[in-house]
Amino acid sequence: MFFPHLFQSFIPRENPLGFGGADFIVLALTAILVLFALIWRPWVIAHVAKLEKRALLCAIILAALPVVLRMALLPGHPAPRPQVYDEFAHLLTADTLRHFRLANPPHPLHRFFETFYVIQQPSYSSIYPIGQGLALAVGRVLFGRPWAGVVLSVAAFCGLCYWMLRGWTTPRWALVGGVLAVIEFGPLNEWMNDYWGGAVSAVAGCLVFGALPRLRAQARRRDAVLLGLGLGVQLLTRPFESVLLVLCVILFFLPALRNRDSARRLLRAVPIIALSAAPAILLTLAQNRQVTGSSMTLPYMLSRYQYGVPTTFTIQPNPVPHNQLTPQQALAYRSQSSYHGAGTDTVNRYFGRLEYRARFYRFFFLTPLYLALPFFLLALREFRYAWVAMTLAIFALGSNFYPFFFPHYIAAVTCLFVLVSIVGLERLNRLSRAAARLILLLSIAQFLFWYGLHLAGDPDFSLEVRRYETWDWINHQGGDRRSSVVDALNEVPGDHLVFVRYYPQHIFQDEWVYNEAEIDRAHIVWARDLGAQEDQKLIEYYPARTTWLLEPDFRPPRLTRYEP
Repeated sequence: MFFPHLFQSFIPRENPLGFGGADFIVLALTAILVLFALIWRPWVIAHVAKLEKRALLCAIILAALPVVLRMALLPGHPAPRPQVYDEFAHLLTADTLRHFRLANPPHPLHRFFETFYVIQQPSYSSIYPIGQGLALAVGRVLFGRPWAGVVLSVAAFCGLCYWMLRGWTTPRWALVGGVLAVIEFGPLNEWMNDYWGGAVSAVAGCLVFGALPRLRAQARRRDAVLLGLGLGVQLLTRPFESVLLVLCVILFFLPALRNRDSARRLLRAVPIIALSAAPAILLTLAQNRQVTGSSMTLPYMLSRYQYGVPTTFTIQPNPVPHNQLTPQQALAYRSQSSYHGAGTDTVNRYFGRLEYRARFYRFFFLTPLYLALPFFLLALREFRYAWVAMTLAIFALGSNFYPFFFPHYIAAVTCLFVLVSIVGLERLNRLSRAAARLILLLSIAQFLFWYGLHLAGDPDFSLEVRRYETWDWINHQGGDRRSSVVDALNEVPGDHLVFVRYYPQHIFQDEWVYNEAEIDRAHIVWARDLGAQEDQKLIEYYPARTTWLLEPDFRPPRLTRYEP
């Protein structure tokens, strides 16, 4: 009877052992390290030595590992459900592609369907590039779920990260880096458990940075093709950052151009690179034309022109109450107010953002790896590693011009962050093998602890210890409030029309109006409440639907039959 009571309280004075949450974390990590010490034997090293020689097998194992680990968590952590407007926008792109279209025709009553990151004129489309939506569409077509595309993209990244590292370091350290990629960006990572994206751009970075050293060494056509494909995938996913990526590629080859023979071989690869990237360029131009009416206008830029998200670096007075703004107008005003201070010059704002964003780079490193990072500095005497540092700086400084920041903005250099960790461990290993091994074991132990916690699925224990998690991002049982309403409506026969009525104090980021690519054929149509007179137009447009009124600001959200 003693053991079950051990986990019923995490307050030291009420726990049988006097343990708090932090004590359990330390105890579990210590137990994992002791287990490693007991099983770490020469025969393990021998098996690893045999495995590292089989590059294809290693890549397949590393690609399959995050999938298997995440599938094992499904009983307690089912497939994620979209919650944020970015996710719904990417899902709209996927649904549009599933109907073999790049854009949807505008709805005749589109005013009811205004929402974040979606334009209504001249087409009904997401404002985002096609890359992430393409991955989601593949997942839905092959497995019936868009999330399958997310899982496949993470698997591809882990396998390709190992391939990329083999071009920069030894097979053994490349295998170590592949393992780090799995535990950092695998089953517990944000990129695996939402629809925002990140892994697709990271795949592009692996293709580019893996091809560069191989292309400079041998100038094979295969490597030129992979480089072009990587640049194309990045263009389809993050167009602005693709400019930074091309700049870094050019800088990488500058020293080789001093040698006439090397320059001639590299110049012969340029047409192959261009041809490999051409399909992505043509697809981007086609999407631009279908969505905006102009091949040279990105959907995101048209959205900025129509809604202003965000258009200025100074606070503008807001003459309209927040509850009367369109979602994107409200976001524009809020973003200016949140990120920019009146009377502060541009330079101070720029460096202020740069200082603030430093904490987000924790996303790319497990905590123990921070002790290995200083040893990467010892490798900067080599041009290729100095170029790695310069590339990371270019992405950090370049993305800092935009007022928002999320780690997936610079996902293309994820494999370089892994490379920095590996090179640091490698240099530390030359000084102290025990120290490098301890850092690696602590990294694995950190992952195993949190993965084991989620795998156990004890809700009380999970809720108590979750406050100690850092940068893990995995969905738990149950959905958000919108998902609960969807589940309730799915139990009612027939198709539905839901008018969403916000209260004056509504928080504008809490958006509920998202629809499928073919709105008229959707099981549930979500519409903004524009008043009884205007609402009647939509009711007459959908006479066969059951009409509901949803008040999301009521606690809990209130769903009732619509009464004009």
